[in-house]
Amino acid sequence: MLDAHIDGRAATPAALPVAATASLGWQPMRSSAAGLVEQLVEHFGGLIRNHGLRVGVRLPSVRALAESAGVSRDTVVQAYDKLAAQGLVQSRRGSGFYVAAQRRVMEPAAVAAASAQPADFDTAYLLRGIFRDDSAGTGGAGCLPSSWMDQGLITGAMRAITRNNARAEQSFLSYGHPQGFLPLRQQIASNLQAQEVPAHPEANLMTVGGVTHGLDLVVRCFLKPGDTVLVEDPAWFLIFGRLKYMGVNVVGVPRLPGGPDVAALASLAQSHKPKLFILNTAVHNPTGLSLSAGVAHEVLRIAERHDFLLVEDDTYAEFLGAMPLRLAAMDRLQRVILVGGYSKTLSGGLRVGYIAAKPEYVHRLTDMKLLAGLTSSLPAEQIVHHILADGSFRKHVDRLRERVDRARGRCLRKLEALGCHAEYEPVAGTFAWVDCGVDTEVLARQAALSNLLLAPGLLFSPQQATSSKLRVPVAMADQAEPWKVLEQILRQLRT
Repeated sequence: MLDAHIDGRAATPAALPVAATASLGWQPMRSSAAGLVEQLVEHFGGLIRNHGLRVGVRLPSVRALAESAGVSRDTVVQAYDKLAAQGLVQSRRGSGFYVAAQRRVMEPAAVAAASAQPADFDTAYLLRGIFRDDSAGTGGAGCLPSSWMDQGLITGAMRAITRNNARAEQSFLSYGHPQGFLPLRQQIASNLQAQEVPAHPEANLMTVGGVTHGLDLVVRCFLKPGDTVLVEDPAWFLIFGRLKYMGVNVVGVPRLPGGPDVAALASLAQSHKPKLFILNTAVHNPTGLSLSAGVAHEVLRIAERHDFLLVEDDTYAEFLGAMPLRLAAMDRLQRVILVGGYSKTLSGGLRVGYIAAKPEYVHRLTDMKLLAGLTSSLPAEQIVHHILADGSFRKHVDRLRERVDRARGRCLRKLEALGCHAEYEPVAGTFAWVDCGVDTEVLARQAALSNLLLAPGLLFSPQQATSSKLRVPVAMADQAEPWKVLEQILRQLRT
């Protein structure tokens, strides 16, 4: 293939014109910050996009262009290959490179206009906004800024792994174990055992691609359309969307400062016969509150009496500081399925989590994992294992928690100044849950016009009822522009 590119001797179809001059006006700029390959790509790409070269025109042969411009043939080959990867040219074996037909795409302005105002301000809309390229720093995302994370932890772990050639080869070229990378399971089990959760790396523990993946596996494995699931109200909005697509009946249990309202839980369990109850025990999303011991015992008692499973979402437990009270420790993993992960403390893009449950449940969930997506990412699991095993994770989390706690205090004070009040001040976590005294869906719609993504209270309730509550990430505390927008909209809505 390379020889055909270089000598350019293959016959060109008579109907297809050839570029008239070898370099088409390009000469290398040796003093430019851009490399020669990038200069070539920019030059020919501009000609093609601006219709300076017609569709079907053959580019100069690799040899001719290299000799005319005084560059190496390899430089020309790399540039042509990049143009082909961008869809601007096509390579024809034995003939050369030809200008390709350009496909029309929607203009960016049209895309922005189409997505500016949603027909439904729902979970899917908020998630799309969170993962927009320009959403960094906006209010609804809830992700901690990358500048708060320790990039060195991850890059250091990657270097350590790749230094061991045999281990690196296994990481990047092989599937992982269905149940997860064993050394990582051993490390997670050790950490959980220190917190009185009876985890065993081979018997009752598996890795998953983050907490969201873990909860999805549980939902697929233990529910069918028409089943009833209890959730906290308010609760993490993503689970509502997932359950809705499953055709599951979702019933909310009011959340109080010490945990779910146990009287309501008992009544709803009696009338609805649920299969699962999904809840946060440590650092509830969105309130930042945690379960009391008395409520925890009562929740376990009600679950046993009415024979439903408890799914303990441990996403934010690391932000608590003290050892969290866990249903999984109290129940000894009999009726409780514990789901945790590391994306909130290490990196949103590092999708590694775990499930701890009784052995027969882990066996079923591992089979479901294989059917749904084969194994987890072995390189990602090795990165997390290295960070957990070398002791740096604990120090990082301590620093991160302190920063989050300070930001939460500033955030709550700013919200109070705007007339937005927290009914119960959170003791931990990355959010403030406040009452703004206005319909926060209206507030969020107006904020979206200013590129400020806010999470209105109705999204956090399975009933999706009008709400005056708003979830605000504490990372917004030191960003000036969101507060200006929020203050202006609140003033308008209150007049």
